[in-house]
Amino acid sequence: MLGQNWQRIVLKVGSALIAPEGHECSTRYLLALARFINECRLQNIDVILVSSGGVAAGRNAIAFKHQPLPIPVKQAMASVGQYKMMNLWQNLFDFHCGQLLLTHDDFNNRRRYLNIQNTLRTLLDNQILPIINENDSVATAELKLGDNDNLAALVATAVDADVLIICTDIDGLYSSNPRNNPDARFIETVEQITPDVFAMAGGSHHHVGTGGMVTKLQAAQKATQQGIDTLIVNGQKATVFEALLAGKQAGTLFRRQQDRLSAKKHWLLHGLKSQGEIKLDTGAVQALQKQGASLLAKGILAVSGHFDKGDAVLVCDEQGQPFAKGTCQYPVAELNRIKGLHSQEIANVLGYCPREEVIHRNDMVLFTAAESV
Repeated sequence: MLGQNWQRIVLKVGSALIAPEGHECSTRYLLALARFINECRLQNIDVILVSSGGVAAGRNAIAFKHQPLPIPVKQAMASVGQYKMMNLWQNLFDFHCGQLLLTHDDFNNRRRYLNIQNTLRTLLDNQILPIINENDSVATAELKLGDNDNLAALVATAVDADVLIICTDIDGLYSSNPRNNPDARFIETVEQITPDVFAMAGGSHHHVGTGGMVTKLQAAQKATQQGIDTLIVNGQKATVFEALLAGKQAGTLFRRQQDRLSAKKHWLLHGLKSQGEIKLDTGAVQALQKQGASLLAKGILAVSGHFDKGDAVLVCDEQGQPFAKGTCQYPVAELNRIKGLHSQEIANVLGYCPREEVIHRNDMVLFTAAESV
Protein backbone atom coordinates (compact mmCIF):
# COMPACT_ATOMS: atom_id res chain seq x y z
CA MET A 1 0.00 0.00 0.00
CA LEU A 2 1.01 3.59 -0.56
CA GLY A 3 1.95 4.84 2.87
CA GLN A 4 3.20 1.87 4.84
CA ASN A 5 1.70 3.22 8.04
CA TRP A 6 -1.84 3.39 6.69
CA GLN A 7 -3.85 0.97 8.82
CA ARG A 8 -7.28 2.64 8.57
CA ILE A 9 -8.79 4.13 5.40
CA VAL A 10 -11.95 6.15 4.88
CA LEU A 11 -13.01 5.76 1.26
CA LYS A 12 -15.53 8.24 -0.14
CA VAL A 13 -17.40 7.33 -3.34
CA GLY A 14 -19.42 9.93 -5.24
CA SER A 15 -22.76 9.75 -7.00
CA ALA A 16 -21.16 9.76 -10.45
CA LEU A 17 -19.58 6.38 -9.65
CA ILE A 18 -22.68 4.83 -8.07
CA ALA A 19 -25.18 6.02 -10.71
CA PRO A 20 -23.11 7.11 -13.74
CA GLU A 21 -26.15 7.70 -15.92
CA GLY A 22 -27.82 9.86 -13.29
CA HIS A 23 -30.39 7.21 -12.37
CA GLU A 24 -30.25 3.63 -11.08
CA CYS A 25 -27.21 1.95 -9.56
CA SER A 26 -24.50 0.40 -11.68
CA THR A 27 -21.43 -1.74 -11.02
CA ARG A 28 -19.58 -0.15 -13.97
CA TYR A 29 -17.01 1.57 -11.77
CA LEU A 30 -17.49 -0.34 -8.53
CA LEU A 31 -15.81 -3.67 -9.28
CA ALA A 32 -12.32 -2.18 -9.02
CA LEU A 33 -13.35 -0.37 -5.83
CA ALA A 34 -14.67 -3.61 -4.34
CA ARG A 35 -11.43 -5.41 -5.18
CA PHE A 36 -9.44 -2.62 -3.55
CA ILE A 37 -11.52 -2.92 -0.37
CA ASN A 38 -11.09 -6.69 -0.36
CA GLU A 39 -7.33 -6.43 -0.79
CA CYS A 40 -7.08 -3.89 2.02
CA ARG A 41 -8.98 -6.18 4.36
CA LEU A 42 -6.68 -9.07 3.45
CA GLN A 43 -3.77 -6.84 4.54
CA ASN A 44 -5.58 -6.17 7.86
CA ILE A 45 -6.29 -2.56 6.87
CA ASP A 46 -9.60 -1.20 8.14
CA VAL A 47 -11.86 0.39 5.53
CA ILE A 48 -14.84 2.65 6.21
CA LEU A 49 -16.90 3.48 3.12
CA VAL A 50 -18.75 6.78 2.73
CA SER A 51 -21.06 6.36 -0.24
CA SER A 52 -23.16 8.99 -1.99
CA GLY A 53 -25.80 8.07 -4.53
CA GLY A 54 -29.05 7.56 -2.64
CA VAL A 55 -30.96 10.29 -4.46
CA ALA A 56 -29.50 9.38 -7.86
CA ALA A 57 -30.29 5.68 -7.38
CA GLY A 58 -33.92 6.47 -6.55
CA ARG A 59 -34.65 8.96 -9.32
CA ASN A 60 -36.57 6.53 -11.53
CA ALA A 61 -38.94 5.62 -8.71
CA ILE A 62 -40.44 9.14 -8.47
CA ALA A 63 -42.16 10.63 -11.50
CA PHE A 64 -40.75 14.14 -11.28
CA LYS A 65 -38.72 15.48 -14.21
CA HIS A 66 -38.34 19.18 -13.46
CA GLN A 67 -35.14 20.78 -12.17
CA PRO A 68 -34.23 21.68 -9.52
CA LEU A 69 -35.83 18.90 -7.51
CA PRO A 70 -37.84 20.06 -4.49
CA ILE A 71 -36.56 18.90 -1.12
CA PRO A 72 -39.49 16.48 -0.42
CA VAL A 73 -38.91 14.84 -3.81
CA LYS A 74 -35.20 14.43 -3.11
CA GLN A 75 -36.00 12.93 0.28
CA ALA A 76 -38.43 10.46 -1.26
CA MET A 77 -35.90 9.48 -3.90
CA ALA A 78 -33.28 8.99 -1.20
CA SER A 79 -35.56 6.68 0.78
CA VAL A 80 -35.86 4.40 -2.27
CA GLY A 81 -32.32 4.79 -3.54
CA GLN A 82 -30.63 4.15 -0.21
CA TYR A 83 -31.96 0.59 -0.17
CA LYS A 84 -30.83 0.03 -3.76
CA MET A 85 -27.39 1.43 -3.04
CA MET A 86 -26.84 -0.76 0.01
CA ASN A 87 -28.07 -3.81 -1.90
CA LEU A 88 -25.59 -3.03 -4.66
CA TRP A 89 -22.65 -2.81 -2.27
CA GLN A 90 -23.63 -5.93 -0.33
CA ASN A 91 -23.82 -7.96 -3.54
CA LEU A 92 -20.20 -7.06 -4.29
CA PHE A 93 -18.87 -8.62 -1.08
CA ASP A 94 -18.96 -11.99 0.65
CA PHE A 95 -18.84 -10.40 4.11
CA HIS A 96 -21.33 -8.33 6.06
CA CYS A 97 -21.92 -4.62 5.46
CA GLY A 98 -23.42 -2.27 8.04
CA GLN A 99 -25.33 0.92 7.25
CA LEU A 100 -25.06 4.22 9.12
CA LEU A 101 -27.15 7.23 8.06
CA LEU A 102 -25.75 10.38 9.61
CA THR A 103 -26.06 14.14 9.51
CA HIS A 104 -23.60 16.82 10.53
CA ASP A 105 -25.69 17.34 13.68
CA ASP A 106 -24.72 13.85 14.81
CA PHE A 107 -21.10 14.99 14.98
CA ASN A 108 -21.95 18.19 16.82
CA ASN A 109 -23.81 16.38 19.61
CA ARG A 110 -21.31 14.87 22.05
CA ARG A 111 -23.42 11.87 23.00
CA ARG A 112 -24.32 10.97 19.43
CA TYR A 113 -20.70 11.48 18.36
CA LEU A 114 -19.55 9.03 21.04
CA ASN A 115 -22.19 6.55 19.90
CA ILE A 116 -20.96 6.89 16.31
CA GLN A 117 -17.44 6.02 17.44
CA ASN A 118 -18.64 3.05 19.47
CA THR A 119 -20.74 1.68 16.61
CA LEU A 120 -17.94 2.01 14.07
CA ARG A 121 -15.44 0.35 16.42
CA THR A 122 -17.79 -2.56 17.00
CA LEU A 123 -18.40 -3.01 13.26
CA LEU A 124 -14.67 -2.98 12.51
CA ASP A 125 -13.91 -5.32 15.41
CA ASN A 126 -16.35 -7.79 13.87
CA GLN A 127 -14.97 -7.50 10.33
CA ILE A 128 -18.08 -5.69 9.08
CA LEU A 129 -17.70 -3.01 6.42
CA PRO A 130 -19.33 0.24 7.60
CA ILE A 131 -21.13 2.07 4.79
CA ILE A 132 -22.06 5.64 5.68
CA ASN A 133 -24.26 8.14 3.90
CA GLU A 134 -25.91 11.40 4.84
CA ASN A 135 -29.44 10.84 6.11
CA ASP A 136 -30.99 12.55 3.10
CA SER A 137 -34.49 11.21 3.76
CA VAL A 138 -34.93 13.24 6.93
CA ALA A 139 -32.36 16.03 6.61
CA THR A 140 -33.98 19.41 7.12
CA ALA A 141 -31.26 21.44 5.40
CA GLU A 142 -31.06 21.66 1.62
CA LEU A 143 -29.62 18.42 0.27
CA LYS A 144 -26.22 18.68 -1.32
CA LEU A 145 -24.67 15.37 -2.29
CA GLY A 146 -21.25 17.01 -2.28
CA ASP A 147 -21.60 17.39 1.48
CA ASN A 148 -20.61 13.75 1.73
CA ASP A 149 -17.06 14.96 1.04
CA ASN A 150 -17.12 16.91 4.30
CA LEU A 151 -19.02 14.08 6.01
CA ALA A 152 -16.20 11.73 5.02
CA ALA A 153 -13.66 14.08 6.62
CA LEU A 154 -15.69 14.09 9.84
CA VAL A 155 -15.86 10.29 9.77
CA ALA A 156 -12.10 10.08 9.17
CA THR A 157 -11.50 12.22 12.24
CA ALA A 158 -13.97 10.24 14.35
CA VAL A 159 -12.31 6.89 13.58
CA ASP A 160 -8.70 8.16 13.72
CA ALA A 161 -8.13 7.27 10.07
CA ASP A 162 -4.66 7.39 8.58
CA VAL A 163 -5.88 8.45 5.16
CA LEU A 164 -9.03 9.78 3.48
CA ILE A 165 -9.41 8.74 -0.16
CA ILE A 166 -12.01 10.73 -2.11
CA CYS A 167 -13.04 8.97 -5.32
CA THR A 168 -14.47 11.17 -8.03
CA ASP A 169 -14.60 11.32 -11.85
CA ILE A 170 -11.49 13.47 -12.34
CA ASP A 171 -7.82 12.56 -11.86
CA GLY A 172 -7.29 15.00 -8.99
CA LEU A 173 -6.59 18.69 -8.55
CA TYR A 174 -5.60 20.81 -11.54
CA SER A 175 -4.39 24.40 -11.73
CA SER A 176 -7.74 25.18 -13.39
CA ASN A 177 -10.70 23.24 -14.73
CA PRO A 178 -9.20 20.78 -17.29
CA ARG A 179 -12.57 20.47 -19.02
CA ASN A 180 -12.44 24.14 -19.94
CA ASN A 181 -8.70 24.74 -20.12
CA PRO A 182 -6.53 22.29 -22.10
CA ASP A 183 -3.45 23.89 -20.54
CA ALA A 184 -4.54 23.08 -16.97
CA ARG A 185 -1.67 21.56 -15.00
CA PHE A 186 -2.16 18.48 -12.84
CA ILE A 187 -1.13 18.98 -9.20
CA GLU A 188 0.49 15.80 -7.86
CA THR A 189 1.12 16.88 -4.25
CA VAL A 190 -0.20 19.69 -2.07
CA GLU A 191 1.84 20.45 1.03
CA GLN A 192 -0.71 22.88 2.49
CA ILE A 193 -4.17 23.99 1.39
CA THR A 194 -4.08 27.75 0.94
CA PRO A 195 -6.48 30.28 -0.64
CA ASP A 196 -4.46 29.89 -3.84
CA VAL A 197 -5.27 26.17 -3.85
CA PHE A 198 -8.97 26.87 -3.42
CA ALA A 199 -8.76 29.34 -6.31
CA MET A 200 -7.87 26.43 -8.60
CA ALA A 201 -11.20 24.69 -7.92
CA GLY A 202 -14.24 25.14 -10.14
CA GLY A 203 -17.86 24.17 -9.62
CA SER A 204 -19.48 20.79 -10.18
CA HIS A 205 -19.99 19.74 -13.79
CA HIS A 206 -21.97 16.58 -13.07
CA HIS A 207 -25.75 16.57 -13.03
CA VAL A 208 -26.05 14.02 -10.21
CA GLY A 209 -23.73 15.76 -7.77
CA THR A 210 -23.31 19.34 -6.67
CA GLY A 211 -20.16 19.17 -4.60
CA GLY A 212 -17.43 19.68 -7.15
CA MET A 213 -13.79 20.23 -6.28
CA VAL A 214 -14.50 22.91 -3.68
CA THR A 215 -16.11 20.54 -1.19
CA LYS A 216 -13.34 18.02 -1.80
CA LEU A 217 -10.77 20.65 -0.90
CA GLN A 218 -12.81 21.57 2.17
CA ALA A 219 -12.78 17.91 3.19
CA ALA A 220 -9.06 17.61 2.52
CA GLN A 221 -8.42 20.70 4.63
CA LYS A 222 -10.45 19.30 7.55
CA ALA A 223 -8.67 15.95 7.37
CA THR A 224 -5.11 17.18 6.91
CA GLN A 225 -5.48 19.63 9.80
CA GLN A 226 -6.32 16.61 11.97
CA GLY A 227 -3.22 14.71 10.86
CA ILE A 228 -4.89 12.62 8.14
CA ASP A 229 -3.37 12.25 4.66
CA THR A 230 -5.91 12.83 1.89
CA LEU A 231 -6.04 11.65 -1.72
CA ILE A 232 -8.38 12.82 -4.47
CA VAL A 233 -8.41 10.13 -7.16
CA ASN A 234 -10.31 9.17 -10.29
CA GLY A 235 -12.56 6.32 -9.18
CA GLN A 236 -13.53 5.55 -12.78
CA LYS A 237 -10.05 4.19 -13.48
CA ALA A 238 -9.24 0.72 -12.22
CA THR A 239 -5.54 1.52 -12.66
CA VAL A 240 -5.82 3.99 -9.76
CA PHE A 241 -6.56 1.22 -7.27
CA GLU A 242 -3.99 -1.09 -8.84
CA ALA A 243 -1.40 1.65 -8.32
CA LEU A 244 -2.39 2.16 -4.68
CA LEU A 245 -2.19 -1.56 -3.99
CA ALA A 246 1.25 -1.60 -5.62
CA GLY A 247 2.45 1.14 -3.28
CA LYS A 248 2.37 3.93 -5.86
CA GLN A 249 0.72 7.32 -5.63
CA ALA A 250 -2.41 8.01 -7.62
CA GLY A 251 -4.33 11.25 -7.86
CA THR A 252 -3.47 14.32 -5.80
CA LEU A 253 -1.96 13.78 -2.36
CA PHE A 254 -2.67 16.37 0.32
CA ARG A 255 -0.13 15.88 3.07
CA ARG A 256 -1.24 15.86 6.68
CA GLN A 257 -0.24 18.97 8.60
CA GLN A 258 0.69 17.28 11.87
CA ASP A 259 1.03 13.87 13.44
CA ARG A 260 -2.35 12.23 13.92
CA LEU A 261 -1.77 11.38 17.56
CA SER A 262 -0.54 14.90 18.30
CA ALA A 263 -3.72 16.29 16.77
CA LYS A 264 -5.89 14.20 19.04
CA LYS A 265 -3.65 14.89 22.01
CA HIS A 266 -4.05 18.61 21.42
CA TRP A 267 -7.84 18.26 21.23
CA LEU A 268 -8.04 16.27 24.46
CA LEU A 269 -5.57 18.42 26.35
CA HIS A 270 -6.72 21.85 25.24
CA GLY A 271 -10.07 21.50 23.49
CA LEU A 272 -12.00 19.79 26.29
CA LYS A 273 -12.30 21.01 29.85
CA SER A 274 -12.00 18.32 32.51
CA GLN A 275 -15.24 17.80 34.40
CA GLY A 276 -13.96 15.38 37.04
CA GLU A 277 -11.27 12.98 38.21
CA ILE A 278 -10.89 9.21 38.38
CA LYS A 279 -8.38 7.73 40.86
CA LEU A 280 -6.85 4.34 40.00
CA ASP A 281 -5.03 1.60 41.84
CA THR A 282 -1.40 0.81 41.05
CA GLY A 283 -2.21 -2.12 38.76
CA ALA A 284 -4.53 -0.05 36.59
CA VAL A 285 -1.97 2.78 36.39
CA GLN A 286 0.69 0.37 35.17
CA ALA A 287 -1.69 -1.20 32.64
CA LEU A 288 -2.44 2.21 31.13
CA GLN A 289 1.13 3.52 31.22
CA LYS A 290 3.07 0.40 30.30
CA GLN A 291 0.67 -1.78 28.31
CA GLY A 292 -1.42 0.77 26.40
CA ALA A 293 -4.60 -0.68 27.92
CA SER A 294 -8.05 0.85 28.13
CA LEU A 295 -9.40 1.84 31.52
CA LEU A 296 -11.75 -0.72 33.09
CA ALA A 297 -13.99 -0.24 36.10
CA LYS A 298 -12.06 -2.83 38.11
CA GLY A 299 -9.07 -0.53 38.62
CA ILE A 300 -11.02 2.53 39.80
CA LEU A 301 -10.65 3.51 43.46
CA ALA A 302 -12.58 6.79 43.57
CA VAL A 303 -14.54 9.17 41.35
CA SER A 304 -15.11 12.89 41.83
CA GLY A 305 -16.65 15.78 39.92
CA HIS A 306 -19.80 16.28 37.86
CA PHE A 307 -19.56 14.73 34.43
CA ASP A 308 -21.74 12.97 31.90
CA LYS A 309 -21.06 10.32 29.29
CA GLY A 310 -18.61 11.75 26.76
CA ASP A 311 -17.15 14.41 29.07
CA ALA A 312 -13.40 14.73 29.61
CA VAL A 313 -11.95 13.61 32.96
CA LEU A 314 -8.50 13.49 34.51
CA VAL A 315 -7.06 10.07 35.31
CA CYS A 316 -4.99 10.04 38.51
CA ASP A 317 -2.77 7.63 40.40
CA GLU A 318 -3.34 6.61 44.04
CA GLN A 319 -1.72 9.82 45.25
CA GLY A 320 -4.15 11.89 43.21
CA GLN A 321 -1.54 12.98 40.65
CA PRO A 322 -3.05 13.28 37.13
CA PHE A 323 -1.17 11.27 34.51
CA ALA A 324 -3.76 11.05 31.72
CA LYS A 325 -6.92 12.62 30.33
CA GLY A 326 -9.73 11.05 28.35
CA THR A 327 -13.41 11.03 27.50
CA CYS A 328 -15.48 8.83 29.80
CA GLN A 329 -18.10 6.35 28.61
CA TYR A 330 -20.14 6.60 31.83
CA PRO A 331 -21.72 9.47 33.79
CA VAL A 332 -20.37 10.04 37.29
CA ALA A 333 -23.40 8.53 39.05
CA GLU A 334 -23.11 5.24 37.19
CA LEU A 335 -19.33 5.16 37.48
CA ASN A 336 -19.57 5.45 41.27
CA ARG A 337 -21.83 2.38 41.27
CA ILE A 338 -19.53 0.19 39.15
CA LYS A 339 -16.06 1.26 40.34
CA GLY A 340 -13.99 -1.72 41.41
CA LEU A 341 -16.22 -4.22 39.56
CA HIS A 342 -15.24 -6.68 36.86
CA SER A 343 -16.64 -5.81 33.44
CA GLN A 344 -19.02 -8.77 33.43
CA GLU A 345 -20.64 -7.46 36.64
CA ILE A 346 -21.63 -4.07 35.19
CA ALA A 347 -24.89 -5.25 33.62
CA ASN A 348 -26.00 -6.82 36.93
CA VAL A 349 -25.61 -3.47 38.69
CA LEU A 350 -26.80 -1.01 36.03
CA GLY A 351 -29.15 -3.25 34.08
CA TYR A 352 -27.08 -2.75 30.92
CA CYS A 353 -23.46 -2.49 29.84
CA PRO A 354 -22.93 0.02 27.00
CA ARG A 355 -19.14 -0.51 26.96
CA GLU A 356 -16.71 -2.63 28.93
CA GLU A 357 -14.17 0.20 28.76
CA VAL A 358 -14.72 3.18 31.03
CA ILE A 359 -12.25 5.09 28.84
CA HIS A 360 -11.11 3.49 25.59
CA ARG A 361 -7.38 3.78 24.95
CA ASN A 362 -8.10 5.62 21.70
CA ASP A 363 -9.92 8.30 23.71
CA MET A 364 -7.11 8.80 26.23
CA VAL A 365 -3.87 10.79 26.27
CA LEU A 366 -1.02 10.01 28.64
CA PHE A 367 0.82 13.09 29.86
CA THR A 368 4.52 13.57 29.31
CA ALA A 369 6.72 15.28 31.90
CA ALA A 370 6.44 18.57 29.99
CA GLU A 371 2.65 18.55 29.75
CA SER A 372 0.36 20.13 32.29
CA VAL A 373 -3.38 20.14 32.76
